[in-house]
Amino acid sequence: MDYIDLRSDTVTKPTEEMRKAMYNADVGDDVYGDDPTVNRLERMIADILEKEDAIFVPSGTFANQLALFTHCERGNEVILGDDTHIVQHEAGAASVIAGVQLRTIETDKGVLPPEKVLERIRKVEDIHFPKTGLICLENAHSNGRAIPLENFEKIRKIADDYNIPIHLDGARIFNASIALGVEPKEIAKYADSVSVCLSKGLCAPIGSLLVGSKEFIQDARKKRKIMGGGLRQAGIIAAAGIVALEKMRSRLVEDHENAKYLAKRLEEFGYINIVEQVDINMVFFRINKKFDENKFLDYLYKNGIKINPSEDGIFRFVTHYWIKRKDIDRVIELMKEFFEALE
Repeated sequence: MDYIDLRSDTVTKPTEEMRKAMYNADVGDDVYGDDPTVNRLERMIADILEKEDAIFVPSGTFANQLALFTHCERGNEVILGDDTHIVQHEAGAASVIAGVQLRTIETDKGVLPPEKVLERIRKVEDIHFPKTGLICLENAHSNGRAIPLENFEKIRKIADDYNIPIHLDGARIFNASIALGVEPKEIAKYADSVSVCLSKGLCAPIGSLLVGSKEFIQDARKKRKIMGGGLRQAGIIAAAGIVALEKMRSRLVEDHENAKYLAKRLEEFGYINIVEQVDINMVFFRINKKFDENKFLDYLYKNGIKINPSEDGIFRFVTHYWIKRKDIDRVIELMKEFFEALE
């Protein structure tokens, strides 16, 4: 069965152009720096974000954890939002890999309050205190919100005052740039390092990139090796990433429009509430009706639709390249059939 898959934009399959590029990729040994396709991809993202250098890694979690591992010393403290991907969905890797302590702050729907960041910084040397080694931001946020750059500007000033680097989880930075109406470099300029995912809305099958200064990336190359990320003929997968950066960034606006259309259709039910601002390609909603969630998931699955279970009663549907308006209409139709059968 050809499923309509709304679980995430990570489910996207590579386009035909990507498959051809992968087949024809010119490759070498990336650990030696000899893979021309990887080198081209890294140069592309560094130029797009106006950073000095970049490194190709297997996944978004790998990129974020490599950033923490490179920026921080063991025992450092990292300040970040309590609802960020690094905290919620990276399996506690910061304590395992970088050996750092996460000091979280409650956000305002993803926005990190600058005054709270300032409060959390360890401002004095004390035998009892860890050192604040890093501040982490996220844009677009995991809740689907594009974070206003005024917020980043205030946090950047605080970070500079205390000589603390900033890492930006920019897995969906291109979605954020479209939602905010700015170039990606205008978001990236507030961070010392940025992670970018190629395998979500951009449709590449594998890979993320970490960008930063030449010195930072040089250090990250050794740390990548330690983490088991020293790839060899990686140009085969990097080739799809090049197509992603060249061809797939500009079309993300279509996914955003489809997400807004999906939210509008869901609101037709009357008992479904959209619980987060729809800035990018994610729709978060609550179904205010008594029903068996397992039966709901099973009904949709048997009719060719994949969704994730709710988290704390909140569902997330994600639009992407392979989701069209007719697919959304089909989902709404089946949801109506399921809930009408309960009455």
